[in-house]
Amino acid sequence: MELVAGIDAGTQSLKVVVYDPEGRSLLASASAPLQLTSAADGSREQQPADWVTALHACFAALDPALRSRIAALAVSGQQHGFVPVDAAGEVLAPAKLWCDTSTSAECEQIMDAVGGTARTIELGGNPVLAGYTASKLPWTKTHRPGAYARLATILLPHDYLNFVLTGQRFCEYGDASGTGWLDVRTRTWSTVLLHATDPDRDLAACLPRIAAPEEVFDIAPDAAAALGLPATVKVAVGGGDNMMAAIGTGCVVPGRLVMSLGTSGTLFAFSDTPVVDRDGAWAAFCSSTGGWLPLICTMNCTVVTGQVAEAFGFSSREGDRHLQATPPGADGLVMLPFLNGERTPDLPQGKGVLAGLDTTNMTPAHIYRAAMEGATYALKYGYDAFVGAGMRFDRIVLTGGGSNSAQWRQMVADVFGLPVDVPTQPEGAAFGAALQALWALGHARGDAASIAGIADRHVAVDPLQSAQPDPARTAAYAAAYARFLRHLDAITPLYRG
Repeated sequence: MELVAGIDAGTQSLKVVVYDPEGRSLLASASAPLQLTSAADGSREQQPADWVTALHACFAALDPALRSRIAALAVSGQQHGFVPVDAAGEVLAPAKLWCDTSTSAECEQIMDAVGGTARTIELGGNPVLAGYTASKLPWTKTHRPGAYARLATILLPHDYLNFVLTGQRFCEYGDASGTGWLDVRTRTWSTVLLHATDPDRDLAACLPRIAAPEEVFDIAPDAAAALGLPATVKVAVGGGDNMMAAIGTGCVVPGRLVMSLGTSGTLFAFSDTPVVDRDGAWAAFCSSTGGWLPLICTMNCTVVTGQVAEAFGFSSREGDRHLQATPPGADGLVMLPFLNGERTPDLPQGKGVLAGLDTTNMTPAHIYRAAMEGATYALKYGYDAFVGAGMRFDRIVLTGGGSNSAQWRQMVADVFGLPVDVPTQPEGAAFGAALQALWALGHARGDAASIAGIADRHVAVDPLQSAQPDPARTAAYAAAYARFLRHLDAITPLYRG
């Protein structure tokens, strides 16, 4: 039977998964590490050639019998990176990544040129944030003028891998919405924002065609040979890692909310209409399935619980035992866990705060609980913004390292008052890319199956890890969350202005 493959080009590694749609099982996976080059100015870069080397290594590690059955594949990639390519397809400079902060000044220059942050959001739906692709162009013009002069095409990381696979230059709406140039409401490039990025050059001429979500392309013969794949393989458009993770977790219809408890925390939800905040409280992205994907990120999640556990000499795996010994609300102890500054709420200069200490709660267990509650409340703060914009949810799909904690899963269910499910597939972005490939392949063959139908069939949850909200605990957490918000209001003036 035919198989599909998903490729996820992340910051630390590139992964490939092979999925059997008929048996609904993951048959194989492979991973190769990637190196990151850092500089004191905030630069974070990678060599695109290393992505290709890792791609070859991953496919070489797969059983040739499996490779021969792959009918389609798609690429998930880290968002916002800039791969400058010349007319011949040669990469002109290292790729500046999503985590590159060396272009902060250029962000302000672009937004000032159109009249400020509010006007930028009016034009595109998002501010131009540090890390977004747009600011990398004027930086390159100044610091790498030779590369900028030869620039023919602006590609994102996943676009570049698609170029390697197909020989064609194209992008798609989801990843494109993280450049800073796409008007997410109309899904068209903003000529005003492009002109503000470089008034001396027609950057629109450097942007690849935007492909439809269900399009497929033929794999290039040399790419098929290099990867040991059939020459008949179809390449779907793929997308940014958040967009592919949305597919891989079933977040392709309204009402689904995905929460990732990783080093940072992430919330995203599918919408069938644009969801833009005039103050830029969330990233107003497009989805890679024809809708929209508003996304909120917090900067402090498992990094906080991990540091508290380390400080008190126990592992995060032992944390559940400490949580069981303490009640919701941590007996009045509140942590504002902004160890890395914070994006949600908007306190980039914020610091961590521990408040409400007394003789009953100054224990490692209470402080660990306060850390986990604080990280969860920060996500609740973002959730409340979604609800305030009119979005409604029927359940939460939980991913990331924190989802391995039974106590944290229950806490999320209780704090948000919603059922919590955990997917059985751990590689959400790579798996989502495989499902997009399945959908696009079927569409090319005349199959009218929707992406929602495919997600319903193939995205499974582990019932043993599901959690239901408990009304009594939900009430207790509501009071504790209100206390968190009061402390947040009190400390906000300390870290602004």
